[in-house]
Amino acid sequence: QVQLVESEGGLVQAGGSLTLSCAASGLTFRWYTMGWFRQPPGKEREFVAAINWSGSTLYADSVKGRFTISRENVKNTVHLQVASLKVDDTADYYCAAKRVATPTMTIEDYDYWGQGTQVTVSS
Repeated sequence: QVQLVESEGGLVQAGGSLTLSCAASGLTFRWYTMGWFRQPPGKEREFVAAINWSGSTLYADSVKGRFTISRENVKNTVHLQVASLKVDDTADYYCAAKRVATPTMTIEDYDYWGQGTQVTVSS
């Protein structure tokens, strides 16, 4: 059974930073592209970043230069370092995994999802 478990988010002041982690189990981690998505209050879920087994990354324009995705294949873990946070970054953040090696932004491409973790940015 595949499980993706995100670390706890939290309340952060604007301009601050935070690292989210996602621990995967029940799958051969190195075969999967890992992604982060987020769902702001009252809005649709949207792509944030993705990374494949070799470290190729893809970012949403809204987070480029502020967020960094990385993975530790030995630990079956993917991280999302978020910096220079804005109030608009407030959302539930979700970890996702897909079998195909190419990072993509499409929600439907991802096979497995975590339960999500809440990040609130205060002004």
